[in-house]
Amino acid sequence: MKVICSSEESLYRPEAVRWRERMELMKPMGDTVVLLPCSMKKPYSNSKSHMQFRKATRSFQELIITSPFGICPRELENTFPIQSYDVAVTGDWSQDEIDEAGKLLKEYVKGKNVVANVSGGYEEVCRQYLDECTYTCENGRPTSPDSIYNLRTELKNHEKVPRREKVLHELRSIAVYQWGPKAVEFIPDNVKTRGRYHRKIMVDNQPIAMLNRDYGLYTLNLKGGEILKDLGLNIVNIDFNLETNTVFAPGINKASHNIIPQDEVVVVKDDEVVGVGKAVMTGREMEACKNGIGVKIKYRVK
Repeated sequence: MKVICSSEESLYRPEAVRWRERMELMKPMGDTVVLLPCSMKKPYSNSKSHMQFRKATRSFQELIITSPFGICPRELENTFPIQSYDVAVTGDWSQDEIDEAGKLLKEYVKGKNVVANVSGGYEEVCRQYLDECTYTCENGRPTSPDSIYNLRTELKNHEKVPRREKVLHELRSIAVYQWGPKAVEFIPDNVKTRGRYHRKIMVDNQPIAMLNRDYGLYTLNLKGGEILKDLGLNIVNIDFNLETNTVFAPGINKASHNIIPQDEVVVVKDDEVVGVGKAVMTGREMEACKNGIGVKIKYRVK
């Protein structure tokens, strides 16, 4: 589903506001953050410009500056809605756009070395909000041979992030984006992944979730539901025996108030996980409504 962002008012679309709120939870890996401009093509890695950047930057924390979403860490570029928004990339930014991105950027890079290969409005965000930053772009063209050379040369002075650390950071960042700060514990150190596109997330040789690359989010199975329940996240409590793949609102006693439609949730009865699925209502609506579907179940205990 495309998220059309055609004017400055797009800054205040619910999807953009919610994205920026969740970016406040994100932490960078390593000691150095590389700042890059966004691209028309999504996900960014598929664009010609980012293919060029990545030859120099893939071993570091990459952060894409973009409007109306503010910032996007590379590890979240496949996540809805950042993987499907449509906006004209002009390079000209209003002060409101600069401020929204700048506030997030300043907090995200705090205490880190910052290398920026940006120009135009992207550079203006950095100039206004960062006290210390190394700029590598020449003549306003981040993809020029001189800019890429400067970027490569500068990054030789910085420590790369080990591949395993990158994998863990990506998996944990997605979990935190999806369920909040405590969800960092959803991914343990011994996690393994299988699959080249959609990835099966394995712990102790048992699958806990599937990372759907089309949306960049996890789909839970029952084992993953137990982990999420132990963390106290996205729980829907019911008072009846779950014998179908639909949970109606009247049977719901209590639901986490942060739940919104399409969230992955855990259905619990008598403190036992009985199913996992997608929310149809918000958590508050599940508690208040006298009719309607609360959760569509994907897996249930039989």
